[in-house]
Amino acid sequence: MSSRTNRHGFGFGLGLVVTIRLLAAACSSGSAPAAKATGPGAAPGTTTPGTTTPGTSVAASGLPDPIKAVMSKPRYADATWSLLATDLNTGESFDALNPDQMSFTGSTRKLFSVGTALTGLGAGHRVTTPVYRTGPVEGGTLNGDLVLVGQGDLTFGGRRIDANTIQVTDLDHGDANSIGTAQLTPQDPLYGIDQLAAQVKASGITMVKGEVAVDDRFFLPYRVPNGNLLITPILVNENLVDVTITPTRAGQPATVEYRPKTAAFAVESTVTTGAPGSAATVKLSDGNLIECLGQAGCKGTISGSIPEDYQAPIIGGSQMVRTFRIEDPSTFARTAFIEALQRHGVTVTAAPAAPNPTSVLPVSPTYTDDAKVAAFTSPPFSQDTKLILKVSLNLGASLSLSLFGESKDRDTIQGALANEREVLIDQYGVNGDQFDFPTNGSGSPDSRATPRALVQMLAKMASTPVAADYQAALPIMGVDGSLVSTGVNTPGKGHVFAKPGTTVNPTPDGKGLELKAQNLAGYIETKSGRTLAYAVMVNNAGAVNPDEVASSVGEVFNDEGAISSYLYESL
Repeated sequence: MSSRTNRHGFGFGLGLVVTIRLLAAACSSGSAPAAKATGPGAAPGTTTPGTTTPGTSVAASGLPDPIKAVMSKPRYADATWSLLATDLNTGESFDALNPDQMSFTGSTRKLFSVGTALTGLGAGHRVTTPVYRTGPVEGGTLNGDLVLVGQGDLTFGGRRIDANTIQVTDLDHGDANSIGTAQLTPQDPLYGIDQLAAQVKASGITMVKGEVAVDDRFFLPYRVPNGNLLITPILVNENLVDVTITPTRAGQPATVEYRPKTAAFAVESTVTTGAPGSAATVKLSDGNLIECLGQAGCKGTISGSIPEDYQAPIIGGSQMVRTFRIEDPSTFARTAFIEALQRHGVTVTAAPAAPNPTSVLPVSPTYTDDAKVAAFTSPPFSQDTKLILKVSLNLGASLSLSLFGESKDRDTIQGALANEREVLIDQYGVNGDQFDFPTNGSGSPDSRATPRALVQMLAKMASTPVAADYQAALPIMGVDGSLVSTGVNTPGKGHVFAKPGTTVNPTPDGKGLELKAQNLAGYIETKSGRTLAYAVMVNNAGAVNPDEVASSVGEVFNDEGAISSYLYESL
């Protein structure tokens, strides 16, 4: 793994199935800088992230013995646990432990950002990506520019099963570099762009004499500290280039394929097939970031060796998947669009492999219907919600935050966070002193909340028209998503619908890792017929050697799964 895979510390919402990725990610990041609870997302009067308020100890809690036994294991000697479970029908609360203690959320933060967007936008909300002409068409020739306007379509035709459904796998390509592989969906990631190009041709345009540009001003693009991800209104393949490496025979070149293929970026491989039992040493150039877009000959290299008997982690099979991350989504989309136009018989005089020409965009991003020549419509937002929550897609969570903010005329990340905070307090009844989301919609490294805030959010969501869509989007313990391998052998398997949230940081000496937070929050359909909203959180769960990350973090996942299963059986 390159040291540039992530730059700002890490937090993941993941089940045991993806804990392997924590090792490479957290160790490569360096120590995450301390975050301050400032800005429009900060709760007044909260303490600095990283501190905890002493609460009731596990021993003195009065919790049932099976829960105490889990929380009192030696590895949690210096940890702080908190727990709250509430019956959604009666409002009765059970097994409370430090329910008002602020804790790092990790990706349980997504329950708020995605939930408010799902309710505010609606489960049936669809994103339309239009294309406009800026000049007249004479004899099939456009004497002007063609502008594709990004409006936040997360999948943009990729993953598409039909107009209403997208495909989601348990091991998403967003995690490929950290766990060593992924389950790629079979759909063409350029489907949406191809559909637009076909419509442009059908509109009567056969030649574009002006420029082709991408307008990404739907909201102001920004970066978030969770992986230093760039959040923009235009995305192709979730801004990744997927590389699939398959061994052949020892001593021979490995087979390497990549997608999407465009003139914007090429992949060159020197990967060889190693002897059976040899180490996999595959590496991506340039820290797996594509920063040369818009330049001739932009390429990345993949090198190293893959053993002849390679077996992918967790899922098996001989294919290894890695990804390059697109750092200029607008330029990448422009190139892909020009090539799609050419495939559909539209001549374009502008050079495909060139920077996105923002100078041709109108000063104000307003366009008229009579100039629209194409439009692609996304599946309903409930499908995005499922993708984001099932696999804990950080990019999608922050995008959801921005889409909901933009719907309220807040087109900056600061405005989107302020909008969300107002809605959570005024409409959802979440106590503003019990959550602090200062920088992003996905979670780490600085988002904090109390179990009570999480339960309040979950309870409110259960009373909304989108309640069924929200619960259906959550990972199911022992069944799918980031909980597919957690609690598999417990009675609660299939009855716990919960979002994991993990924050792993390097230790101060840089020699190991510390599990800053591991949480589960969601719904339990209990054996007795109750429906619970619950949150179980553990912070400061100890430092672990990097070689033991998978087993150590997996142990905590299973412990929280055991607590969840006990709640299923006992309440």
